[in-house]
Amino acid sequence: MVDRRERPLIVGSGIAGLYVALRCRELGLRPTVVTKGRLEEANTRYAQGGIAAAVGPDDTVARHFADTVRAGAGLVDRAAARVLTGEAPARIADLVRYGVPFDTVDGRIALGREAAHTRARLLHAGGDATGSSIEETLKRRVLEAGIEARERTSLRALLPGGKEGPVPVLSAPDGSGIEVDQPRPVLVATGGVGSLYRQSTNPSVTTGEGIAIAFRAGALVSDMEFVQFHPTAFAREGAPRFLITEALRGEGAVLRNEAGERFLVGRHPDAELAPRDVVARAIQEELVRSGRLHVLLDATALPRDRLFARFPSVTNFLLAYGLDPSREPIPVAPVAHYMIGGVSTDLEGRSSLPGLYAAGEAAATGVHGANRLGSNSLVEGLVFGERAARQLRHPAPGGPAAPERVIDVRPPAGEGRPEERASFEAIRSALWEEVGIVRSGPALRGALARFEELARRTAPARAGAYAGPVANAALTAGLIARAALARTESRGAHFRTDFPRPLPAWRRHLGLRLRAPARRRP
Repeated sequence: MVDRRERPLIVGSGIAGLYVALRCRELGLRPTVVTKGRLEEANTRYAQGGIAAAVGPDDTVARHFADTVRAGAGLVDRAAARVLTGEAPARIADLVRYGVPFDTVDGRIALGREAAHTRARLLHAGGDATGSSIEETLKRRVLEAGIEARERTSLRALLPGGKEGPVPVLSAPDGSGIEVDQPRPVLVATGGVGSLYRQSTNPSVTTGEGIAIAFRAGALVSDMEFVQFHPTAFAREGAPRFLITEALRGEGAVLRNEAGERFLVGRHPDAELAPRDVVARAIQEELVRSGRLHVLLDATALPRDRLFARFPSVTNFLLAYGLDPSREPIPVAPVAHYMIGGVSTDLEGRSSLPGLYAAGEAAATGVHGANRLGSNSLVEGLVFGERAARQLRHPAPGGPAAPERVIDVRPPAGEGRPEERASFEAIRSALWEEVGIVRSGPALRGALARFEELARRTAPARAGAYAGPVANAALTAGLIARAALARTESRGAHFRTDFPRPLPAWRRHLGLRLRAPARRRP
């Protein structure tokens, strides 16, 4: 009989989930991958800029480490950053081994540059189709390896399961019922929360559900206040918020307001290549000042052949909407993009619960601090995914250290009311308007009250029932708002008008932990 510990369940099919599945198989395990959409439908697929690693002749691991720490606004876990930057080149070699077709020039890997990187260190594939190339390659290798992959299967809950790991509760692919599994190791690689915001670059599956389910099971989460907003998404009424990669600015495109002025010059020494939080807030201020819905990203000074060859996905998308970026500027605005926080893990992917692991965007290792360095996300899924896979093969006790401050959250008793799409849309609007790029105490308190009310109404009212997507969305949104309200300063991706400066006392991480409701007296 096969030991259940040799059959880990991997929830999510982005770069972290698929890579861990492949490595588990190579290490002799028999993993199963489940995903609530199609296997290829993950944030990884939409990553354009590239994947960061110090592989260039003028680059070093030390420079990559320094750039990562600098972008993180004083909160980067240095041990995690050393792991990320030091092991990144080896993980790139793994992708090459799996067949990812990275772009080359004269037989050498082509390297691009993005904001806050001091060297060109971004490997790309298919120009700006890097994420899609990686996702399709890993998907193909998973299927070729015969790894069990179950699409349209959702994780509904994690129940206590003892030393072998939690008990996963899954929904059947056809929606016909609930499947209660046996105890086994579980890796949460469900991605971020972007689709909980009304304006986002993320696919619809990224609703933070894995984080909510792990939290309900008792896992510690941290850094939930740090949601990164990408400064430049296509902003035209009736069109999708298509990501306009930061690498375009790395090639020389500039941002202008309606008067044609480069408004980032003088605001930051790196102008358009400043960290993402600086650029996103600068654009937001221009939008508020002008009353317009977008600023302009001007790439007209770039040679047309280079522009179209380097960024085929972006240029083809824009041409479909009647815009030639070599002749006219691109209307852009900030959107929700990346969740820095998530399930707290140590450097081996272990959560605070035995047998529960996390990797990729759903995990909080501390490596991004308060503001992720662009293109560190894909390589994070590989580096810490490798460590999680090895831990799954040879488990050992461990887990994350508790953050300097931990808030106990006592959820209200649920009413079990039917979930409605309108409630989900209300969450998305409240997050965007009140827990977005610019925040304030009153707005955060109002949003938190709404999220808690929705969580109370939709949470299960009886034992044996499991939270649905809206209840989990309300919980995750509430965790973001609660953490943002508690952090009474501005740092990195978290900015409050009532506390506009970073404070030394807040140079620490913030955790959230579930506490069972107080028992009623008889």
